[in-house]
Amino acid sequence: MQAAPETRILFWRRTDLAGMERLVLEHGADGISVSGTVICVEDGGFRIDHIWRLTPDWHTLSLLVEKSDADGMTRIALERAGTGWSVDGVHRPDLDGAEEPDLSVTPLCNTLPIRKLLSGAKDSLTLDVSYIDAATMAVRRSRQRYDRLTPTRVHYTDLGVANGFEADLDLDDQGLVLTYEGLFERVDPI
Repeated sequence: MQAAPETRILFWRRTDLAGMERLVLEHGADGISVSGTVICVEDGGFRIDHIWRLTPDWHTLSLLVEKSDADGMTRIALERAGTGWSVDGVHRPDLDGAEEPDLSVTPLCNTLPIRKLLSGAKDSLTLDVSYIDAATMAVRRSRQRYDRLTPTRVHYTDLGVANGFEADLDLDDQGLVLTYEGLFERVDPI
């Protein structure tokens, strides 16, 4: 008999503007399923639903993002294709070698490189990502660096799309963000 998936529900509050995220993580025998909903006033207000399929060791297999705003609904589907990514079923050579997706409105995506950094012997990790800008729903390659400060704190530096942006991230024992300097903080449900 297969064990029931372990479920964890997290909430993050935006600290730079009005917004909130509810995220559900389900750890099963075959991998990790993640679903989240972000509500934000940014860019005239929007809702983003995102669904991730991850391997047991936290590598993304697929990501579906749906945005609802005053202009209607927009949808993007990313799927791992060997060492690259397809976007809406079309291989994107410009994303070849990008290690993980990065959806701009959730701190969940920081957990993927953070877990890799914290499980290794190095104190710094630089990687390319498939960056999804929630405002435009455009996907492009970007570069990031994570530097370990302590076992539960890393420093993030954007080397690509938002070149020069930096922030410290405080983490729980699973590498999930507790606080993301200037952007997000974890909140407990009331």
